[in-house]
Amino acid sequence: MLRTALAGLRAHRLRLLLTSLAIMLGVGFIAGTFVLNDTVQAGFAQRVTADAAKVDVAVLPARTGATVPHRVLERVRALPGVTEAQGLIRGGAPVLGKDGKTFGNAPTTALSVVRGPLDRTHVVSGTGPGTDDQAAVLDENTARAQGFRLGDTITVLDAGRSAHRFRLVGLIDTGVDQMLAYTGAVGFTHATAQRMTGVKGYAEIDVAGTVSKQAVAAAVGGAYAVRTGDELADDLARAAGIETRMLTLGLLMFGVVAMAVAALVIYNTFNILVAQRTREMALLRCIGATRGQVFGSILLESAVVGLLASALGLFIGYGLAALTLSVLTALDAPLPTDAAIALTPATIGTGLAVGLVVTVCAALLPARAATRVPPVSALRSRAEEQTFRTGLARGAFAALFLAAGLGTTAVGAFVLEPGREVSLLVVVAGGALTFLAVLILGPVLVRPLSALVGWAPRRLFGVPGRLAVDNSGRNPRRAATTTVALTIGVTLMTLISVVTASTRTTMTVKLDEQFPIDFLLADQERASVVPRSVAEELRGRPELASVAQIRQVEAPVMGERLTVGTYSGPVRPYVAAGSMAGFGPGQAALDEITAERLGVRVGDAVSLRTGRAGTVSLKVVALLDGNQSGLPPVTLAERPFESYFGSVPDARVMVTIKDGVPEERARAVVDAAAAPYPAVQVSSSTEVRGQFDETLDMMLMIISGLLGLAILISLLGIANTLSLSVHERTRESALLRALGLTRAQLRRMVSVEALILGLIGALVGVVLGVVFGWAAMRAMLEGSVLSVPVPQIVLFVVLSGLAGVLAAVLPARRAARASIVGSLATG
Repeated sequence: MLRTALAGLRAHRLRLLLTSLAIMLGVGFIAGTFVLNDTVQAGFAQRVTADAAKVDVAVLPARTGATVPHRVLERVRALPGVTEAQGLIRGGAPVLGKDGKTFGNAPTTALSVVRGPLDRTHVVSGTGPGTDDQAAVLDENTARAQGFRLGDTITVLDAGRSAHRFRLVGLIDTGVDQMLAYTGAVGFTHATAQRMTGVKGYAEIDVAGTVSKQAVAAAVGGAYAVRTGDELADDLARAAGIETRMLTLGLLMFGVVAMAVAALVIYNTFNILVAQRTREMALLRCIGATRGQVFGSILLESAVVGLLASALGLFIGYGLAALTLSVLTALDAPLPTDAAIALTPATIGTGLAVGLVVTVCAALLPARAATRVPPVSALRSRAEEQTFRTGLARGAFAALFLAAGLGTTAVGAFVLEPGREVSLLVVVAGGALTFLAVLILGPVLVRPLSALVGWAPRRLFGVPGRLAVDNSGRNPRRAATTTVALTIGVTLMTLISVVTASTRTTMTVKLDEQFPIDFLLADQERASVVPRSVAEELRGRPELASVAQIRQVEAPVMGERLTVGTYSGPVRPYVAAGSMAGFGPGQAALDEITAERLGVRVGDAVSLRTGRAGTVSLKVVALLDGNQSGLPPVTLAERPFESYFGSVPDARVMVTIKDGVPEERARAVVDAAAAPYPAVQVSSSTEVRGQFDETLDMMLMIISGLLGLAILISLLGIANTLSLSVHERTRESALLRALGLTRAQLRRMVSVEALILGLIGALVGVVLGVVFGWAAMRAMLEGSVLSVPVPQIVLFVVLSGLAGVLAAVLPARRAARASIVGSLATG
């Protein structure tokens, strides 16, 4: 039987080619993900190890945001065996762009650049600041983005927002530090960094020498974390690799989708091959082969195909990883892409195992069907065409899964609280159950859907069109398995499109309701640094309709330090409970999250320690929706806030344009008012929405590209099914040719059949995608607004049909070129 199975593989190698390609693509995607992850992790490890090798012991704050005081550094320096110890300073110090304004969403991080063996700063161009207090270094990404070059003068704001000028003497690489990659970095001498940041302690103390970790820990006490150089390297690598692992998991999800589609293609292929080899299986049974031997021969064929295709898929994965790393390098992504690319044993084993297991499991049912072929079938001249009956069991199971799926989805979308993770998980579970129902009902739906979709082709393409429509519903089980692979890809793409469009519409509506403003003036950290004179100046301008202000401070509320603020002007609070009517002295409004944390409700009292009035008691009169309200966590009326904290600068100034005034003219007025204050950034609602739209469009493009692999595999399935069907209907095609059907009409018939199969899969996918996209939106966002991107969805349907036609090119060509006499003789 082993020789028989191998001979079967050689005889049907062309038929198994597209199946192998589906496995190769799926395994290649998964293997490429692992290779990419391994390479980036190796790059992280190389950089971190090189940095940490300079440090023997490190002292760190025990909690985030804290610092290590200078006295601890003195204790460490006094220990025997310490050859050098340096305290590293880190704090915010915004760099100004060439337009004299701050840039980015967070202030640039200022660093102290140490000299000597503990210097961990990677200078890629120029030199470090050395001992020159008027020199600075800048990270290369910030320098490139802002157009700074070596020798330029850069302006940096200190903790008091005073401007200082420095000569740019070097460019640095931020390495694996993700925070520095986000904020950018500017480096100074130790004294200058301390002056610019206003930080009193150190973010870290690095120690070199023969001193032990235990000795340092005993000297500094239990209030600080002490790490060896190796432990520090592990911590840095772990922190740097978090985003990489999330990326890996995200990519693997798409790999799983691709392999699921490949499994359907494999199942369908072996199902057709078994049906076409009925006489062969029956003849084997006649000459003594047992059911177990027939079953084993089919599984052996699938194992060989899976193993060979998986091995080739590993090479495809290697190439995909290399291509991705090249793109990341060209885009200056903050990931180490310079490590050597390698296929690790774990990746090789995983790729081979995934391909082999998926292929063999997909072939189990066809192999079981092969064992049921009776020996008498060997005496028949032609294999009987399979008939399909709906059956009571199929209908009952489909109804059960459909009711469970739709019911579960309804609970997640309409019963559970929106915005919670459990709501979305329930909708996902409902979607999975509903898809199983569609999978069971697939053969039942094929004939009515082929009649619906084929209405136009039947009339447009004449006899070939009518034959194609009839053929598409001729074997419902096979057609359903073929189209469901495409349905998966189209469902996910439609779902993502609906979620993206609905999110864009919902957020636009919420932004318009919450802040019906055109311009926002604020500091990068939303600190209270906008002088009140700015709002007063803008309030008197005829181009503007309204100006609203928000002020805030940090103050203890019931023993916990929180942001306390007030507002002035047309700001609409989103009240979730209580009322702000008559809001005044002795009252406070809290957002729901803060109220839950403090354990208070409407009507309760909270204590607030103020700067001028001591500790005061305030009655909670309202709870605000923290997801929609832009007010501070604890909001007071304007006059009581002034009496408690004095004249505080504005944290945010919100401006609306008067009707009929061009946006460019109003923007010039607002920019002029903010120009004297470098830390005050002006952003327009148009820019914010534009950035939001760009992010959503980029996300949609990336996800669509990743799902494109699943759709490509499903199209290979259509091509494979058509190719095998053409072989199966060789005699029938020859008879049609003998009755007068031309080669062109035969090609048209096969192409139209593929068009109908593609459209069936696309239409089912569109319906599922729209329904569950809307359900997912309701589960994720309260008050979500449904937006169906009709042009995109129509494009998906059209492309699916065209792709089906493209998949049919080779099978149609093969059918048309077959000899009439030869086909009739051998069919």
